[in-house]
Amino acid sequence: MATTTTNFGWAIPTSTDLVKDGATAIAALGNAVDSSVSTITLRAVTTTSDTFVLADLKNKLITYSSTSSVAITIPTNANVAFPVGTVINIIKIGASGTITISGDAGVTVTSAGATSASPTITTAFKAASCIKVATNSWYVVGGIA
Repeated sequence: MATTTTNFGWAIPTSTDLVKDGATAIAALGNAVDSSVSTITLRAVTTTSDTFVLADLKNKLITYSSTSSVAITIPTNANVAFPVGTVINIIKIGASGTITISGDAGVTVTSAGATSASPTITTAFKAASCIKVATNSWYVVGGIA
């Protein structure tokens, strides 16, 4: 492909490329899309606090393995503008302390946890998904207490 534009990290063929090298251009784009959505990147956290960042947006699993309890903060939309529909997956690994998920001031967290606004993960290898459903509203679902 002679000329391309980049979108989502994929080289998108121009119309000229599609006419000249159509099958090759489409195959290259398809391979780029497949590899970018079929793999999960891990972000390991070993500290006692964490705040989600924009880099957590795409195909990310955040692992927590601190030997103490961990406080996760979901930031306001003004601080980190995740698109509505964002899903951030987290898992507690090892024998670490309790993980507590809370929203920053102005962020509403809703869950089926014992404390709906601050769900916890207490057991190793339980996981949860944090789903942004509105500007400053998130659902937390999964292996929460």
